Amino acid sequence: MTEKVKPYKNSDLGKKEQVTKMFDTISKEYDGLNRVISFGIDIKWRNKVVEIIGKTKPYSILDIATGTGDLAINLAKTKASKIVGLDISEGMLNVGRKKIEKLELSNTIQMVLGDSEKIPFSDNSFDAITVAFGVRNFENLEKGLSEIYRVLKPGGTFAVLETSVPTKTPYKQGYKFYSTKILPTIGKLFSKDKLAYKYLSDSAAAFPYGIAFNNILNKIGFIDITNKPQTFGVATIYVAKK
Repeated sequence: MTEKVKPYKNSDLGKKEQVTKMFDTISKEYDGLNRVISFGIDIKWRNKVVEIIGKTKPYSILDIATGTGDLAINLAKTKASKIVGLDISEGMLNVGRKKIEKLELSNTIQMVLGDSEKIPFSDNSFDAITVAFGVRNFENLEKGLSEIYRVLKPGGTFAVLETSVPTKTPYKQGYKFYSTKILPTIGKLFSKDKLAYKYLSDSAAAFPYGIAFNNILNKIGFIDITNKPQTFGVATIYVAKK
């Protein structure tokens, strides 16, 4: 289902190439516009992911679809010695590198250009792996999750922060109105890419959230799977083990 949602419907490029192009285009505006669109609540959600990972006391962490590095930077609070941020958009990575350098975290955090479906690391490389608002951008969801499983150490923790759809009234109706009307309008007004924020809305709606995503993680081989809905269900944190 997620494979069918692409940023540019009239383009002959595959989803992966389209997503790369989109994020390269909006990379410099992404952080500021994202804070406005989420009312800053995404910061609170990321902090919860950091808290979950921090309890496992990891030595090494891989943050996939790291974008401009917000979660990777926050994960430095876990005192991990090695944090790698992986993303397919060089534009987003460059923004992240500047933030990391400014915060003097270059010795801890490395930003790497790479594909989540062909992760450039060997089996059992990381104590923890995270993805924030990125799994819905995978061209092949199960392939990407299988790669994550491969590079995660046995006993390691995998945490996903992703948008979801509220199921209770009136939050369900409010979310639908905001995501289909308000969010794309903000994108059209303030973004260089007029279609980008419509895609972000459409891909969120199409993502198999909650129990459906739990079942996919279970199919891949993950165990001890839990999901924790956030802020009336507009986002969910999934936690699993290898």
